[in-house]
Amino acid sequence: GGILLCGGQSTRMGRPKALLPFGDKTLLERIVDRLTPAVNEIVVVGAAGQTLPPLPSICRILSDKVEGQGPLEGLRVGLAALAPTCEAAFAASCDAPFLSPALISRLASQLGDFDAVVPQQGGQLHPLAAIYRTSLAAAAEKLLAQGVRRLQALSLACKTHFCDAETLRDIDPQLQSFCNLNTPEEYNLMMGNKG
Repeated sequence: GGILLCGGQSTRMGRPKALLPFGDKTLLERIVDRLTPAVNEIVVVGAAGQTLPPLPSICRILSDKVEGQGPLEGLRVGLAALAPTCEAAFAASCDAPFLSPALISRLASQLGDFDAVVPQQGGQLHPLAAIYRTSLAAAAEKLLAQGVRRLQALSLACKTHFCDAETLRDIDPQLQSFCNLNTPEEYNLMMGNKG
């Protein structure tokens, strides 16, 4: 399965990232297109009342059950929703337009007996370009109940394989799957290099 988180406030961008134009589509539609070849179904988790573009039938649109809990709540909602039909899910944000479907498959192949596969690059974790077992919804809920909202906390609380991003360059030479848009400057720069 796939989980796309798009409920952030986009404060640095100044407008909703999910609705940013990307060619003839929105950024969210672009990410759905990138996920589709690698997953069976996609759960898009947004904020309550959030406006989203029309999405294909592979997508289910849900919202955070509790507002203000950050991306860990969105991940929990997505994992719980996919648990009946998927053993694991790839989690992504709606602002990574160069996500590689091959990267998703590679990370999934490394899951084995782990609860999660999280890429790391130069000591930085990429929890929104990672594979999680859907059974981790309960662990995420427990962390949230303790007041923990950081995504990294989930991977540190379970049996995680931290994959060196450098080993993924054969399928993503520039590691663009980990590039996301946070500011208008990053968006404008990326739009000049889209592909």
